Amino acid sequence: MTTQRMPALFLGHGSPMNVLEDNVYTRAWHALGESLPRPKAILAVSAHWFTRGTAVTAMENPRTIHDFGGFPQALFDKRYPAPGSPALAKRVQELLSPVNVMADTSEWGFDHGTWGVLIKMYPDADIPVIQLSIDGTQPPEYHYELGKKLAALRDEGVMIVASGNVVHNLRMVKWDGNGEPYPWAIAFEKYVKDNLSWKGEAKDHPLVKFMEHEGGALSNPSPDHYLPLLYVLGAWEGSEPITLPTDGIVMGSLSMLSVQVG
Repeated sequence: MTTQRMPALFLGHGSPMNVLEDNVYTRAWHALGESLPRPKAILAVSAHWFTRGTAVTAMENPRTIHDFGGFPQALFDKRYPAPGSPALAKRVQELLSPVNVMADTSEWGFDHGTWGVLIKMYPDADIPVIQLSIDGTQPPEYHYELGKKLAALRDEGVMIVASGNVVHNLRMVKWDGNGEPYPWAIAFEKYVKDNLSWKGEAKDHPLVKFMEHEGGALSNPSPDHYLPLLYVLGAWEGSEPITLPTDGIVMGSLSMLSVQVG
């Protein structure tokens, strides 16, 4: 029996408070879980596991990590007890060879970039999930190329779910929650949307060279929240539809853009 190719998703996760809230973004994530083909397992790539070197969670029962502060106790009480998959972790190591991917059996788990969106998509936490770290010492092209290698998982029943924000500048957030987006944030988000289906060599991809955009540095003072997108773009086979389940900038400088491949 042929396994249906799984989509690959980049989800703009925004504030951890989305876990507790019911809004246009959380409803869109829930709708994805309801409408997309059910995966055998999920490979998550989160902005919040930013490391030196590359690692993959390889434990049977990953812990829920509350990697934030200053939020209501109800948020810290949330757990996402999805099982891990040592077998899938081993498969990821094979696919990414010769990159040395460390099997993490005790340190990490699911950070809020991962469980904060999956708790809306798959609230029953009954699909195995592993998480791949982002090597912060490597250039953008490296992450795009890893996405290409991981694309094979999509034909094996594995959904790739990357999580970050293409515009993520917390230093310039308008905390009243109603602030108009900054012009540079609007321009950079549009640049991302305009170049999602670009075809050519990775080294020339406008979204790999995102820091060359005039709004790149302000939109991404650190690349950690942007780089997960490149894994999904790398996993695109070139002709599948690319859609935007969510869109829009909140608090002036946080893009909630989400991208679905396939």
